[in-house]
Amino acid sequence: MPRFAANLTYLFTEVPMLDRPDWAARCGFDGVEVLFPYDQPMAEWERALNGAPLALINTPPGDWASGDRGFAAVPGMELRFRDSFLRAADYATRLQAGRVHVMAGVAKGPQAELCYTENLAWALAEAPALTLSIEPLNPDDMPGYFLNDYDQAARILDDIANPRVGIQFDLWHAARLHGDAGAVWDEHRHRINHVQIAGFPARTEPGGGGFSLPDLCDAIDAHCPEVWISGEYRPAKGTAQGLGWLTALKSRGALIGG
Repeated sequence: MPRFAANLTYLFTEVPMLDRPDWAARCGFDGVEVLFPYDQPMAEWERALNGAPLALINTPPGDWASGDRGFAAVPGMELRFRDSFLRAADYATRLQAGRVHVMAGVAKGPQAELCYTENLAWALAEAPALTLSIEPLNPDDMPGYFLNDYDQAARILDDIANPRVGIQFDLWHAARLHGDAGAVWDEHRHRINHVQIAGFPARTEPGGGGFSLPDLCDAIDAHCPEVWISGEYRPAKGTAQGLGWLTALKSRGALIGG
């Protein structure tokens, strides 16, 4: 059965960040992910996680309010990227994060793609124990973001040709970018190393949008059991009250396994 993570940036916002891992465990999640853990010291995260798996973190984005969305594809910001990546690598190593999502930043054009490819290759060499991911993001939610197409992401990965970096498949962004998230999954699933789910089109609790979550679970269970499925959505009401999707998918897996 696939492992399910709670995205603590989106879920359990009813309580302080460092209380959220415990809530996630009590509500049936197998682990957690957090977009930007850097506001809390690593020692406090270790206590809060209390042994719970940390599936993924992002590289620091820079000044979010000023429009920064990472630096990996931004020409001229190579030193800023490397500093931010090393900070992420420290957190990921200490907290045993399964993936580090390398944020590309706001950029465009061939020079940006070359910069991104070179920075990813540098990061893979600099942190040989870490697994990395890259995520195409839709331009409505992330205006100007460099990586905004799954075929583009596949081309970059093919150029790098390193199995320690893969695509982060976000059901919401895939549907916004390409219309048919199922077709995106079918085309690129051999490159995917992390999955995030949400309902479409409202980005609330997972389900709908013509995408079968049971089929997704079956595919991951059969072909890539190391891949986490993370709930990254905005709860329609309280987080705990909207976890019927998690109960249903885990119960289904338990029945199949039994």
